[in-house]
Amino acid sequence: MKAIVFLADGFEEVEALTPVDYLRRAGVEVTVAGVSKKEITGSHGIKVCTDAVASESLLSEKFDALIAPGGMLGSSNLAASPVVEKLFKDGENRGAVVAAICAAPVVVLAKAGLLKNRRYTCYPTMENDLEKFAGSSYKALTEGAVHLEERVVVDGNLVTARGAGVAEEFALALVEKLAGKAARDNLHKGIVAR
Repeated sequence: MKAIVFLADGFEEVEALTPVDYLRRAGVEVTVAGVSKKEITGSHGIKVCTDAVASESLLSEKFDALIAPGGMLGSSNLAASPVVEKLFKDGENRGAVVAAICAAPVVVLAKAGLLKNRRYTCYPTMENDLEKFAGSSYKALTEGAVHLEERVVVDGNLVTARGAGVAEEFALALVEKLAGKAARDNLHKGIVAR
């Protein structure tokens, strides 16, 4: 199994690196891709050197999961990347896991039409900003979307979460989707998770 985590300047560090760490511990091959450059600075000043730069050449990789961490600036920078949007749409069309946490479900996924007819969660109150981030076509792009106030929501291949405080639960849900329940349970026990 292969996953890609997209980073852009201003990303929320714990929301990005927890899934990377947990998925790698579970044996999932994870590529960390920076938007337009390899060194990305998080919202708290932590610099991360990525494995790759997000480009259309990554379409040939056929990732089993595509993951967007939150952080308002980071999410906005991801949403501004046509390459990231194209990779997410391609993943959705292939039935890959599409995952986002915090601001990213609204800022990144809604704009790409990936919340349409889906149950999702996001950072509290972000659900009220669909028009702001998805634009004037937001009603068509988010038709049938149902916001839930749960910490993590799994709806088929869509995995969303509320924020940094649930990064561990988000990462464990991704492990289960990609590596199975046994891998999730073993990791949960091994890291002494809540």
